[in-house]
Amino acid sequence: MTSEDEHPNMREPAFGGHSMAVRRTGLAHARKAAGFTQESFAEAMCVDRSAVARWETGAREPLPHQRAKLARLLKVDMDVLDKLLSPADATPTSAVQRWCAPVSADDDEQDALELVRRINASDVGDETLTRLEAAVDELAIAYPTTPPNVLLGRVRQYLGYVGRLLDARKTLAEHQRLLVVGGWLSLLGATVHIDLNQESAAAARLKTAASLALHTGHDEIRAWVYETEAWHALTDGHHAKALELAQTAKSIAPAGGSIAIQAVAQEGRAFARLGQRREAYAAIQEVQHLAAPLTRPDQPEHHYRYDPDKAVAYTATTLAWVGDPAAEGYVREIIRRLGGGNDPAKWPRRVASANIDLSLALLVNGRLDEACGHTLQAITSGRVVPSNHWRAAEVLRAVEARGLPEAVELREAYEEMCRQ
Repeated sequence: MTSEDEHPNMREPAFGGHSMAVRRTGLAHARKAAGFTQESFAEAMCVDRSAVARWETGAREPLPHQRAKLARLLKVDMDVLDKLLSPADATPTSAVQRWCAPVSADDDEQDALELVRRINASDVGDETLTRLEAAVDELAIAYPTTPPNVLLGRVRQYLGYVGRLLDARKTLAEHQRLLVVGGWLSLLGATVHIDLNQESAAAARLKTAASLALHTGHDEIRAWVYETEAWHALTDGHHAKALELAQTAKSIAPAGGSIAIQAVAQEGRAFARLGQRREAYAAIQEVQHLAAPLTRPDQPEHHYRYDPDKAVAYTATTLAWVGDPAAEGYVREIIRRLGGGNDPAKWPRRVASANIDLSLALLVNGRLDEACGHTLQAITSGRVVPSNHWRAAEVLRAVEARGLPEAVELREAYEEMCRQ
């Protein structure tokens, strides 16, 4: 069989869906300027020479994860690379040679996905989908320890890849699985947007996740969408709306799953913010009952997997919000389980949140100086995301109202955090 490079009519269309390829002369010039032949460049990129040829003829474009390595080999930055890959392809070689900023290499996850896709008869294939499903889990596990802007970039890359695969040939079962992957990625993306106070983007991602969940009949994702909206409403101070959304999530959630427990926990926190103590305590008891049979999973960091430590953490927060002195014991227990808070590298966000909850409990117990110290520790850790600034602000207002001398330092740290 003759190769695709020898027969232009057999070339695959570009991912963008354009049937007319536009030759990227600048890309070829940049490769030569960097000292590569097509063969040596293909070897450096871990692809076939025909793939390099198709990039330069405009018949195909590199996958998102390949672009960082491509830029590094060509000694250009990402903006110049985008121009080299654009249809206009107007960047001269001299301009390419001036851009020498180092670019860190990305991992080869999507490279492996593309290889599997091409090997299988289907344009998508079971192995590709299995790897994408594993990538969803990896991103959810990375959520508590990865800076939001970094995680969001990775989520966007995978969503872009899923979007292109939706145009590929596939079976109905593969299409269904791909939509589910897109639903989880959209949900996680929305969560990160909420963390960054990016309201419009969060709403759009949640709408997409809800739509994909409806298309696939995936009640777990649907319930997580409502739970995420409930948390968003809580952070915005819309406590009654948060309660309604949490209860909707509770009604949709499949029995026995993580979201069934999380929806109750979110309901309890909404009750606490509304001052409905009896209902908040009932929710705490229900969470403890549902979480009791659970064992600690191998990857408790997973954002969408409930575990006993999360049950303790949500109990601590709810008790702190209703002003119960018993919150202190729960918070100290969760900090102990997370490594004492001395090395928060593994659980940075949960340790930071626990320190703020501990501060609220200490305020109730009249230990204002300790409350200041723990809030300051949370703020200066750099792990309090923008959507949680209000939690630190609650402690700050309380200590300022009582005229505590330490409030001055706490105010300065808080304002510095908000400026970053």
